[in-house]
Amino acid sequence: MLQASLFKRYGTDSGSPFILHVSFQVKAGITILFGPSGSGKTLTLKMVAGIEVPDLGIMSVNGECFFDSKQGICVPIRMRNVGYVFQNLALFPHLTVLQNVTYGLYHLGKANGLKRAGKALEDFQIKGLADRMPENLSGGEQQRVALARALVTEPKVLLLDEPLSALDMGTKRSIMADLNRINQKRQIPILYVTHDRAEALGLGEHLLLLEAGKVVAEGQPIEVLERPQKETIANLLGVENIFDAAIIDKHPERGTMTCDLGGCRVEVPYTDWSAGQPLRVGLRSGDILTSSLQSKSH
Repeated sequence: MLQASLFKRYGTDSGSPFILHVSFQVKAGITILFGPSGSGKTLTLKMVAGIEVPDLGIMSVNGECFFDSKQGICVPIRMRNVGYVFQNLALFPHLTVLQNVTYGLYHLGKANGLKRAGKALEDFQIKGLADRMPENLSGGEQQRVALARALVTEPKVLLLDEPLSALDMGTKRSIMADLNRINQKRQIPILYVTHDRAEALGLGEHLLLLEAGKVVAEGQPIEVLERPQKETIANLLGVENIFDAAIIDKHPERGTMTCDLGGCRVEVPYTDWSAGQPLRVGLRSGDILTSSLQSKSH
């Protein structure tokens, strides 16, 4: 488990400082870091990796302290054994696929390093590309090489910064399936940064929603992204239409309740609020259907 409580103050060109103050626990599995640009997602990854040093805080992985400002502990990057896939992948352009993947395995000796690298290439279905140079690979193939290189060292934590953002949907789905399958075996904490709702819902077991350097919501991805509990979070997630409403009737047997939106009645997910109580209801534009014909059920 990755446990962290971190504080970092950054100066900006505009003169207003950016303050990151986050606390979270990441269990084995994929935890999504979700939020708008500039919310602190990549900075959080960099602090876990040791690329950036927090001003204050504490961080540990499986009980091993990586950082403790009070005790003056800051474990160097090379000793953390953290896998990191950058948004630009950062493959070595002068090395082959196999050389890229074996780069961090020098301590195993040549034979053992090649054996482990071969297994990693097989896991990501790129064994036939071992002798190719990165420039001769497609975007999806490059991404698989980057993931294989990050996992081949058997890291304690894996950090992924929008790893699939430049890929088409078919390639995304294929790599997502491989990542899910491989993580079922590895069972390490994975922090996965994305702006893509489909990726978050398809991959994430837990989600942290960041805004302006703070965690403003967390939970299962479908709960946070599809059923935001606060209007500010709904706005952040792009819910375009938010209405004043009143509860008219409740239907616990089907998990819904009927609300009046000023003359228009809709069914919304069930809550324990009492009938007649005012509330605000958000509707995504994509969830609204219009028809010139009245429903036959009425």
